Amino acid sequence: MKIVSRLSTSADGYVSTPDGWPSQLADPAFASGSSHGIVEFLEGKEAALMGATTFAPALGAPRWPWPGLDVFVLGSGRPEGTPDEVVIDHDPTALLERVRATNRGGDVHLVGGPKTIATFHTLGALDELQLVILPILLGAGLRLTDHLDPATQLTFTHSRPLTGGSVEIIYEV
Repeated sequence: MKIVSRLSTSADGYVSTPDGWPSQLADPAFASGSSHGIVEFLEGKEAALMGATTFAPALGAPRWPWPGLDVFVLGSGRPEGTPDEVVIDHDPTALLERVRATNRGGDVHLVGGPKTIATFHTLGALDELQLVILPILLGAGLRLTDHLDPATQLTFTHSRPLTGGSVEIIYEV
């Protein structure tokens, strides 16, 4: 089992827009239907591990964003409307143990913002970081690096161009 995070970032390094939305939502190519490789990325994933801030909007979405995946949420409460099979725990170590205990051999998508990714990275639970560099400049927002230890070592694996001028870069952590 590998735990893999995939984030989109503007060319100037912001993973969210100034108003808090994921950066890919500001990319015209994404708005016109480009998946930026997420469909291929999700193949072989068996679970999604995320923070409560990422999870909450899914409860009001017209369709469940993680069909067929086990969902684990780092959070202090169970929001109304949460499906019964979603596991929620306030302790990242305990939640990670539950992810590992139920794993059937597939990889885990670590979904979320910089704070969630840093939390699981600190626990040694980030094996791969995938970045989609978008051809946009946001000028402000949330940066991935504000929460990650600058001593984090990344090993380049590969890159590829994506539709609309984005570039996917994959690193082992």
